[in-house]
Amino acid sequence: MSRLKLFFNLFFSCLLFSLLSCSGTKNREAIKDEFYPLPVGAVKLDGFFEEYIQNSINNWNKGNLPYDQFVDFFRNGRPQFALGEMWGKAVRSGSMFYRYTNDPQLKQIMDETVSDLLTTQRENGSISCVEIDKQPEESELWERKYVMLGLEEYYEWVNPDPHVLDALIKQADNIISIIGPAPKTEIIDVGWSATNIGHEPCHIESSTLLEPFMRLYKWTGEKRFFDFATYIIESGGTKHHNVFENALNNVNPWEMAGHYPKAYEMMSLFEGLVEYYRVTGDPKYKEILLNLFRNISTKEISIIGNGGSDQPYHPYVYGEAWGNTALEQTNPDITRMMETCVGVTWMKLCSQLLRLTGDPNIADYIEKYAYNGLIGAMRPTGDGFSYVNLLNGSKVTDEGWGWKFDTLQVTCCNLNGPMGLAYIPYLAIMNSDSGPVVNLYNSSTAVFETPSNRLGTIDIITDFPITDNIQFKLNLEKDEVFSIHFRIPNWSKKTELKVNNEEVKVTPNTYAEINRKWKKGDKISLTLDMRCRVIDAPRGSNRAGDNFQAVVYGPIVLSRDENIESNYNEPVRLQAKNGYIQAKQKKPDSAKIKLQFSIPVENGKYITMVDYASVDNWSNGMHVCTWLPKKQ
Repeated sequence: MSRLKLFFNLFFSCLLFSLLSCSGTKNREAIKDEFYPLPVGAVKLDGFFEEYIQNSINNWNKGNLPYDQFVDFFRNGRPQFALGEMWGKAVRSGSMFYRYTNDPQLKQIMDETVSDLLTTQRENGSISCVEIDKQPEESELWERKYVMLGLEEYYEWVNPDPHVLDALIKQADNIISIIGPAPKTEIIDVGWSATNIGHEPCHIESSTLLEPFMRLYKWTGEKRFFDFATYIIESGGTKHHNVFENALNNVNPWEMAGHYPKAYEMMSLFEGLVEYYRVTGDPKYKEILLNLFRNISTKEISIIGNGGSDQPYHPYVYGEAWGNTALEQTNPDITRMMETCVGVTWMKLCSQLLRLTGDPNIADYIEKYAYNGLIGAMRPTGDGFSYVNLLNGSKVTDEGWGWKFDTLQVTCCNLNGPMGLAYIPYLAIMNSDSGPVVNLYNSSTAVFETPSNRLGTIDIITDFPITDNIQFKLNLEKDEVFSIHFRIPNWSKKTELKVNNEEVKVTPNTYAEINRKWKKGDKISLTLDMRCRVIDAPRGSNRAGDNFQAVVYGPIVLSRDENIESNYNEPVRLQAKNGYIQAKQKKPDSAKIKLQFSIPVENGKYITMVDYASVDNWSNGMHVCTWLPKKQ
């Protein structure tokens, strides 16, 4: 049997699986997405990102993660608050990876740990680390949120087992029985956030139950689940601040929740609002979401696509809160910034908004984080992620909330990082009513359905981002008129797109939509503008940005690495013209480095820069320099 027929057979079986597991969902949605993911197993990467994905699957999700000990927290209690989140995070990414790989070993791991967890469901329906007579407890709703999300990802992508759905319904019904208006406990009165650092309570983390409740409502149609989601929104999200109204009114992200504008939890809450908007169609919620995206993207996201910092606004939140990070990212007082949980949740929120709107600007932010902040936080061996990252100084650190299982340190961030990787094939190539959408230019093959319900494949042949050229090849059942959408990144100012050697005019920060009668064997070529750009740093509160510049190659942020040059952070004068610099791409000095360049500075000299993600500071105490000090 040919590779193409095997791919089609897999596609059909996975499409049927998706329809069986989520039947009826679309009938409950008032809003239709502009873009939607291809079915399970329809995308296969074989280029730049695949190595990272496989390392994470093999050395983390299928590695030595202690799934049984995660379940024991529900069976025996947990020694520290919020440890009940670990199971759901591990199963969530494992299930999304299974969606991509169809790996039977991974499925077996997921099947066994889900079966194990279901044995811990208490007589009142709760799957909780807390005894019944002590419910609800401060971090319990956050933990239960991740139990629900883990079970939901498993049910949607691995096995639509009715026992799982039944367990989800019992869990949700138990939450409804104890949380709500008096005499129940109000959701904004349950939580730990801010009170654990001596400030007025925030409790935003409990309200993030909004997303799993909306997913459950769309599957079951049970009105009580929708009503509970409405209650969460009407409660405002936090104890003292209505974050939905604040987003609508364009309040700065670092001011939206008082003393505790915890970036990760805030975006997790708004992921649930996306699902609520899809069901209600109320334009107010879309405005809230797009206001939030605009304010986060322009005020919080750094050069590597992540955000949040300790200085100058919230030193007690350990680099996990919004902090005007886009402007302050060169502030030398920052000691912790850009939590991996923040970056992955930003990527997921952007995914939701990209599907809703079809806005290429949103896809640019996904690309920026995937190539820089995400894989730049990953251990080279794939067995974990940094808790926070720095742009200058000690790049990575494991210091943060977590628990040590024998010799394995497990944190919230090295459990969330794999979910970001699992989203790359989910987003790379999507579909629309008019035809497929190419968002990321990784070498890959995708099976898609045309508007006439015929199958086709699109092969992307490239070593991007090593070089600038991408080739596409179509294989169709029958010639057909439809559109293919190619994202033209905002950074690519001189782009060349050709179909069968005929040039197509394109504009940066748009989708080039080519509508024509496509034929089997049609060839498309795309050449992106990968000239190295020099970027001036933003001017933060101490105007340190006046003294720094950075170098970016296409979507790739470059850095100086102390492993390569001992004078890695000495001031230099970049020899740039009109914002571009004549960099010389070199063969990397080691197999660990993906991209390496010689960058011209004053007096005919050169410095060495590599892609930020390749800088390995995990074990040797070395440092990174991404914002280069200017030589005055």
